Amino acid sequence: MKPLTPTSPFKQGKTQLLLSLLLLAFLISTNANAHRGARGEVDTCRISVGKEVIHFSAYVPTLNPGISFCHIIPELGPTDLVIDYEGKKLRRTTVEFEVTKEPEGSRVYYHAPEKIKKGSIDAKVDFRQHGAGNYLLHVTVINDGETIDSHLPFSVGIEEEEELIPNKILIPFIIIVLMLAIIFIMPQPKKSKEEEL
Repeated sequence: MKPLTPTSPFKQGKTQLLLSLLLLAFLISTNANAHRGARGEVDTCRISVGKEVIHFSAYVPTLNPGISFCHIIPELGPTDLVIDYEGKKLRRTTVEFEVTKEPEGSRVYYHAPEKIKKGSIDAKVDFRQHGAGNYLLHVTVINDGETIDSHLPFSVGIEEEEELIPNKILIPFIIIVLMLAIIFIMPQPKKSKEEEL
């Protein structure tokens, strides 16, 4: 009986398996960038205000220290709402910020119009006082008599935290499992009589 050659179907299957596992390891080890996202990735925590951009983050330090949220704040508690200018032009304009509870539109936070030269606002809101629900961040820029309004919706205490296994890991894992299943289910070519000897 001849030993298996490097081009045997069994050896090819092992090579495909190894390549699949390497691909999986590469996908899992890729760093995830928080709200600001990777280059070219859409960041839904950014608000366009005319030609400028503001970034919104929310932190609940007493419940989830160091974790930032954006559209979904999973729990009620004292919350730091951080609004950062991404460019320098807004620092020369007058900006007004407001957070309202929707659909009634009741105000839970207000920052009077002013020029914010440092380019960042840290608003403190205790959402336990206002209850779970949907909220809206309003940004109004006033520059040379022109007013631009922008909004970013978010919810507090009504939706669960994101899944424990993020989709960036789960989807590639499912693809790899399917690839492995195909490799092992595919029929192996029959050996010729010469190979059996």
